[in-house]
Amino acid sequence: MTAHPAETVHDALPEEAFEESWWMPAPDGFAACALSSCAETVAEARRFTRTTLSGWQLAADVTENAALVVTELVSNALRHGIRTGEPDEVPAAHGFALVPAPLCPAWLALTRQETAVLCAVSDAGTDAPVVRTADPLAESGRGLHLVDRLSDAWGWTPPDHSGKTVWATVSLRG
Repeated sequence: MTAHPAETVHDALPEEAFEESWWMPAPDGFAACALSSCAETVAEARRFTRTTLSGWQLAADVTENAALVVTELVSNALRHGIRTGEPDEVPAAHGFALVPAPLCPAWLALTRQETAVLCAVSDAGTDAPVVRTADPLAESGRGLHLVDRLSDAWGWTPPDHSGKTVWATVSLRG
């Protein structure tokens, strides 16, 4: 599969989308969207998910569950997985090499499978996700609990110098 930016999110999602994002159309059950680090990114990702899954004619409850899962995955990526503009030192063949921060801080990919939708967010963070004990008075810390409740399964790729992908599958049964 060849992946390349096609149009801006503004062209695909005219309602308040932002030009610095990229999307890839999804006629065959795959869609991807570059995510920026601006405050509107979570809302853009949620809108992208709803528009894509509605275009695939999935049930409204599946679309809303996937949108909530994406909200949490993107929020975590932006909070914990964004690399600063400073280059990182990573092991190279002889010594260390400097690797610049990525052009876009994270990617969202949606894949329609036979029985589920796979929601995956890739970022440059090298730490694995951590499920915290929920503090009833805290304003944050429940995101992965929501992902766990709304998805059939979730997990992540082993983090390395290029980052990680956190994924969740949402059942088409709703």
